[in-house]
Amino acid sequence: MKSIKKLSAIFIAALALTACQDETSTVGSSLVTEQTEIIIDSTFTATATTLLDPVVQSRTITQLLGCLDAKEYGAFSSDFVCQFLPSLSLETEGVAVEDIDSTKLIMFMMPGDFTGDSLVPMGIDVFPLIKQLPYPIYSNFSPEGYYDKSKKLGSTIYTAHAMYNDSINSLSFRSFNVTLPKELGQNLYNAYLQDSSMFALPDKFTELFPGLYVTTSFGSGRVINISETRINIYYRQHAKVTVNDVEKDTIYNKVRSYFAVTPEVITNNNISLTLSDKLTALANQGEALLVAPAGMESQIIFPTPVLIETYKKGVGNLSVLNALSFEIPVTLLTNEYGIEPPADVLLILAKDKEKFFAENKIADNITSFTAQYNSTKHSYSFTAMRDYLMEMLKKDTLTPEDYTFLLVPVGIDTEENTNYGSTVSYITTISPYVQKPAMVQLDMKNAKIKMTYTRQYSK
Repeated sequence: MKSIKKLSAIFIAALALTACQDETSTVGSSLVTEQTEIIIDSTFTATATTLLDPVVQSRTITQLLGCLDAKEYGAFSSDFVCQFLPSLSLETEGVAVEDIDSTKLIMFMMPGDFTGDSLVPMGIDVFPLIKQLPYPIYSNFSPEGYYDKSKKLGSTIYTAHAMYNDSINSLSFRSFNVTLPKELGQNLYNAYLQDSSMFALPDKFTELFPGLYVTTSFGSGRVINISETRINIYYRQHAKVTVNDVEKDTIYNKVRSYFAVTPEVITNNNISLTLSDKLTALANQGEALLVAPAGMESQIIFPTPVLIETYKKGVGNLSVLNALSFEIPVTLLTNEYGIEPPADVLLILAKDKEKFFAENKIADNITSFTAQYNSTKHSYSFTAMRDYLMEMLKKDTLTPEDYTFLLVPVGIDTEENTNYGSTVSYITTISPYVQKPAMVQLDMKNAKIKMTYTRQYSK
């Protein structure tokens, strides 16, 4: 009988629903007492102003060399000082000091990794450092007093073009060689024979060989990005070989890269940038700009108080903050050298910037965020800011330092990890931007802040 009653109830309900289908129905209201909805609010605005950023701490082995004067960008120049990490062991069997016949400084550049004119001839001079480089070291460092002008080690003239030579064009890199005195290689080799422990620790080796100062001797119109720097030793090795049971003396001609610029030692780009009148005028008009290296960054006042107020007003009995994103469109600044926007930027609370770089931190998506330049949309997008707002919601009161951010050009290094056929790329270092000249104007009027949350409330 119970089952018959249930069927009857269902049948009667079905009839009632059919009879009332032309009217507003509240069927189910007694069963569902809560209702949920997703709110997407993008009515928020952020403001930005330009700040001068004339000094950055170099935390990369990328070396900038050259100078150019771009009317729209400004007058830029960079040379560099560097230490070298030695090889732990040098080949000694069958090799005497007098077998070292030449020493060369080799600087490598990826194809096309330069700004300016590829064909203009420019000169390079190389000098020895005569005392230890300071640490920390910054982009406004002056090498005066750290090198000996009277003891130039070598020089060369170069372009950034392969000159349509097939053997060069097929390589994955370009190299620029400066012949150094063979005595430099001989002295370093002799020091190794006398006390190889000097080569075991970078600090000990820099006492023996403080490093080099590399600068432009003449020419203008190009800045190259040197991705790797080595000192090669060329030498002869004496050995015995057996041919048809007869032992004979033989000589092998060899070359070894015994010294290299690495992250373990100090290298610094000594940068000078005089901003163009155009950029200065835009900044004075209130436009937000990014100019690098060591040029301009932008201070952004994020509307955190308004976001929190809106969220708290909109929530019901239960709410969940789903997402917070910030997209900044940009305006390209035309120029004769094809200077582009920085490839990567860091959005960070202003109070944390110095500590972030000093401690080699990685963006945590709470107080710091990274974004890549999207060349299709012409924008930077920060899509993972939810945790930042969650932290701000915990505060009883907010102060300006909780929502004053800096947008800073940076260099980002990544590594890939492959597990079970899936490759994941992750960030290993974030450093102040010194890659090459870059500039862009932020379009803050069209910037979009989007907050998404789900709320539940009683009907």
